[in-house]
Amino acid sequence: MKLNLNIKKGLGILVIVLTANVSFAQQDPMYTQYFFNTQTINPAYAGSWQSLGFMALARHQWTGWDGAPQTYTFSMQAPMKNDKVGLGLNVISDNVFKEKRFGLWADYSYKVVFDQKTNLRMGLKAGFTNYSNNLLSYELVDPNDPLFQGDLENKFIPNFGAGIFLTNPSYYVGFSVPKLLHNDINENSDSNPNNFSIEAEFRHFYLHGGMVFNLNENLKFKPTFMTKALKGIPPQFDFTTNFLIAERVWLGAMFRTNSAFGFIGQLILDNSLRIGYAYDFSTTKMQNYHSGSHEIMISYELRTLKELVVSPRYF
Repeated sequence: MKLNLNIKKGLGILVIVLTANVSFAQQDPMYTQYFFNTQTINPAYAGSWQSLGFMALARHQWTGWDGAPQTYTFSMQAPMKNDKVGLGLNVISDNVFKEKRFGLWADYSYKVVFDQKTNLRMGLKAGFTNYSNNLLSYELVDPNDPLFQGDLENKFIPNFGAGIFLTNPSYYVGFSVPKLLHNDINENSDSNPNNFSIEAEFRHFYLHGGMVFNLNENLKFKPTFMTKALKGIPPQFDFTTNFLIAERVWLGAMFRTNSAFGFIGQLILDNSLRIGYAYDFSTTKMQNYHSGSHEIMISYELRTLKELVVSPRYF
């Protein structure tokens, strides 16, 4: 019995440490289906669907572990009448243990046409994050730890970002910094007299791209990548391979350096409705303490009758 209690206590401390590290080192949510969820990291992607579109995504990371990261995203985008301007909106809820972030972001993009197939979009993002962390709700070895006193509630953190997105029917490449400001929270109040301080938002740099190859009439191959980097942390690379079967089914696999590998599937209905699912296996020692990560994505595009007869978009 004593051994079991010590194990539980040790795991509880491990959760707190790992949660703190996740919050410190990787604040922007990660997505396995990033190539269909690009707008959350790159405002220049807004308007690239060339139709009014909606996307909802839910990610449960490290399932079976109490307090593991859970991310919910809703995005919409629309081109304006002149077809050069695109507008977008992102709503993101990201919870890690007791730490909660709710973000609302607006996107603007402007398209520069290079030729009939290739164009460059330049985008701006602006919005805010609402941050909460009830320090009194943590189960601590020392209940009187001065670093866990008070309640960080509804801290308003504004920010802005920028990005570029070069696209062609056969390839794309983008670069973005969705949050240009490095924000801190310094709390010194009656509820938290110990001058609690946390680096609430880091500046993340993203480089992403992909290509499509026609293998035959009913089979296409699409490799993609995404690189995420921030100061003081080794860059993280995502590599994904996908096959499109009969213009209706995507099947693929992914690898994330020093983190995970997994599988991806997506079904396309009438070129407008997409339903996707991804499952990640951890490659770290944490794999012994959880049951993997699940991600579900649904998107819908309001296309005109003329647009419905074209092939589905690949990015």
